[in-house]
Amino acid sequence: MKKILDELFSLQDKEYREFNSKLIPTVAKEDIIGIRIPVLRKYEKEIRNTEKAREFLKSLPHKYTEEYNLHALLLENIKSYNDTITALNDFLPFVDNWATCDIMSIKIFKKHLDILPEQLDLWLNSSHTYTIRFAIKMYMTYYLDDNFKIEYMTKISKLRSDEYYVNMMIAWYFATALAKQYDSAIKFLEEKKLSGWVHNKTIQKAIESYRITDEQKTYLRTLKCKRTDEA
Repeated sequence: MKKILDELFSLQDKEYREFNSKLIPTVAKEDIIGIRIPVLRKYEKEIRNTEKAREFLKSLPHKYTEEYNLHALLLENIKSYNDTITALNDFLPFVDNWATCDIMSIKIFKKHLDILPEQLDLWLNSSHTYTIRFAIKMYMTYYLDDNFKIEYMTKISKLRSDEYYVNMMIAWYFATALAKQYDSAIKFLEEKKLSGWVHNKTIQKAIESYRITDEQKTYLRTLKCKRTDEA
C-alpha cells in the first residue's frame, strides 16, 4: 500500500489541495493530498485489475481522502453485482465527505435495476450520513426516468434527518425530479410532504436549474414556506 500512496503523492497539486480543502469541511486539510479528479481517474485506469489494486481494496480504513476516492473509482468497475454490493457495504461506512460519496457511478447497477431498490432501501435505513446520501443519489440517478415509480419518490419524501448532507441530497433529488417528473414531484411541494428546510431548498435549486421552465419557476416561488423545521 505504500507504493500506491507514494504514487498518489507524486500526483499531488498543492494549489488544488488548498482549494479542495475548502470544499470539504468535514475532512481535515492534513488528510487531503490534493489530486484533481481527471488525474486520479487516469491513475485508477492504470492500476485497475492489478494485484496491488485488489490488495488496496482490502486495506480499509485509509487515511487520505484521495485514497478513498481511488477506492470509490475502483469499485465502479467490479463486474459482479453481488461482489459490488459486498464491497460497497465494506466501504460506505468509512466515507466521511460528500465528494467521495458522490464520485461513485457504479456501472453494474444499470444491469440490475429490477433488484437494486431492495439494497437501496437497506442503505436508506442506515444511521450513517453518507450511506443514506449514496442511496438517495442512486434513486436520483436510475429511477427518475424510464424506471420511475411514485413509491420511490414517496419513500425519499418521508426521510427525516438532522444531517446537512442528507438533507441537501433530498433537495437535490426533488429538484431533479421536478425537471424529470414534474407532475408527480410538484404534489410533494403543494402538499408540504417534505421538511421545511428541504422544501425551500428544493425550490431554490429548481429555480436555479435551466431544466425548469420560467412558468414553473414562477409557480414554485409561490410555494415557499416559512417553516424551516427538519421534522
